[in-house]
Amino acid sequence: VYADTVRVATFNVSMEASNYQPKGASEHSGEVLLSLLESGEHPQIRNIAEIIQRVAPDIILLNEFDYYPEATPTAVSLFVKNYLNKSQQGQTAIDYPYQYIAPVNTGVATTFDLDNNGEKTGNAGDAYGWGMYPGQYGMALLSRYPIDVAAVRTFQHFLWRDMPGALQITKPASGEPWFAPQEWAAVRLSSKSHWDIPVTIGGKKLHILAMHPTPPTFDGPEDRNGKRNHDEIRLMADYLTPERAEYIYDDNGEKGGFAGQRFVLLGDFNAADIGDKHRPGVIEQLP
Repeated sequence: VYADTVRVATFNVSMEASNYQPKGASEHSGEVLLSLLESGEHPQIRNIAEIIQRVAPDIILLNEFDYYPEATPTAVSLFVKNYLNKSQQGQTAIDYPYQYIAPVNTGVATTFDLDNNGEKTGNAGDAYGWGMYPGQYGMALLSRYPIDVAAVRTFQHFLWRDMPGALQITKPASGEPWFAPQEWAAVRLSSKSHWDIPVTIGGKKLHILAMHPTPPTFDGPEDRNGKRNHDEIRLMADYLTPERAEYIYDDNGEKGGFAGQRFVLLGDFNAADIGDKHRPGVIEQLP
């Protein structure tokens, strides 16, 4: 039985492991979150589950949910089983039998000094996306309806340089390129990943287009995060515009843009028409 209305939500849950470690901890690891997900007892995570139970969406994208490649069962399945499947504060338990979680660029090491601070740390500003360990600030999709996993397209490895007219960063004092040639040849555009996830509802496909661009802050006058945020959002806008999508390729090498009919854009876009995340013409790129 399928409802006439499908409720779709996005929620920045801040379920990344450093959120559960003592302030000032020198070691950053994702393992602490896995133990809390297994316990089913952490008060903040229970509150997150209660909110989801109250809203009761059919499909929900969780932002800042860590990705653990070695976890069996997956972190997201532990969250569903040990928190969402149990009533929180008298709310009706909810189930999401279909889940999708995949690698992201945050915390994935490079060999470069991408933030130009004189150090090559392999993490934080020198990772493909800002993060202290691989998988930090990831994404996860929960659905009451089947996910066509074989048809999912991801764009984690798309190179920033391959976007025509990409906003290149320059050093304010000299006007020279921020990235050395070998760095620009390797830098990925997506700070986490961009996803096109088909969900089957009543025999029809609804595509969940998910992204979590870097915030356009925490940089300097070179505006490297602002420019990256602009182009991350532009990638999704171009993906939805056939005449501008020919340059795009996914992680399987398939080229071209959106080929479906129905879609919902989801995520924490870190873009707004007011406030400290406002950049003229950025969020307006989206249809």
